[in-house]
Amino acid sequence: MRVLSETSPVHIIDPSELLRPEPKFATKDIAAFRNYAIDEEDPIQERVRKTYLEMHTNQTVDYVRKKIDLWCKFDTFKSTMKDALIKLNELVDESDPDVDIPNIVHAFQTAERIRKDHPNDDWFQLTGLIHDAGKVMAFYGEPQWSVVGDTFVVGADWGPSIVYRDTSFHNNPDGDNPKYNTKYGMYEPNCGLDKLVMSWGHDEYLYRMLKHNNAKLPPHALNMIRFHSFYPWHSGGDYGHLLTEKDQKETKKWVLAFNQYDLYTKSTTVPDIEALWPYYEKLIDKYIPGVLSW
Repeated sequence: MRVLSETSPVHIIDPSELLRPEPKFATKDIAAFRNYAIDEEDPIQERVRKTYLEMHTNQTVDYVRKKIDLWCKFDTFKSTMKDALIKLNELVDESDPDVDIPNIVHAFQTAERIRKDHPNDDWFQLTGLIHDAGKVMAFYGEPQWSVVGDTFVVGADWGPSIVYRDTSFHNNPDGDNPKYNTKYGMYEPNCGLDKLVMSWGHDEYLYRMLKHNNAKLPPHALNMIRFHSFYPWHSGGDYGHLLTEKDQKETKKWVLAFNQYDLYTKSTTVPDIEALWPYYEKLIDKYIPGVLSW
C-alpha cells in the first residue's frame, strides 16, 4: 500500500473535454468547440484520434475485468479526498483548446457553479468537486486511454454514436467474438445500467472506490459520477434496448443535470481555491471523511 506522495507531473489528454453533443448547455456557439474530424495536419485532433484508437482497440471485456480485479482491491494507495484532489493540481488536460488549467481548477469551477445554482444541495456541490478524482490512476501507471474519455458498454455491439465508431474498433478482438458482437451481446434485454460492464476509466473507478469506502453521498450522486462520461447513452441515445425505464428517465435526468456544470464551467477565471477549501473540507468530512483506500 502506497501513500499519495509522488510529485512528478502527469500531463494527460482528456479527449472527452474537446466536444460534447449538448450545445444547449454551451455559453458559446458550438462551432467554437473542436470536433472529432480526422485531420492529420492538426496535432490536437491527431492526439485525440490516437487516444481513442488505443481505447477502442484495447478496451475489451477481458481488459475491463482485469482492471476491476486490479484496482478494486483498493490497495494501491491511501489518501484523504482532499489530498487526492490536490494531486490533480499536477494533472493538466493538454488537449483543451480553450484554457490550459490544472484539473483541480476545473473541479472548483464545477463545484462553485453548482453551489451558485443549488445553494442548499451540498451533496451536489461536493459531487462537482470530486467527479474527476478517479484520474489519479494516471499517477499509478494507467495509460491515458484507460483513464479519460467517453465511456461505452463492453460485451455488446458498440453504440453508433461513439466517437470514431466506424474507424477505431477494427482491431478490437471483441468485434470477432459472437458472445460480444451482437445487439445484446452478453446481456439480457432491458437488464439495466447496473448490469452493464463499462469501459474502464475514472468514472467507474471513483464510483467503486466511493462505495468501498462507504461514502454517504446519495445514490443519484454516485450515478452522476459513474455515468457522466457515458455520452453514447445520455447524449447519443444509444443502448436503449439494454436499459430500464428508470434508467432512461430518472437516472438520465440526474446525469444530464450534472453534466451541464461539468462541461461548460471552464473559463480563464480561476477560483480562489485556498479561500474555498474550508467550506469544501466540511463537505468532505460530512460525506467522505478520513483516509480512504484507493
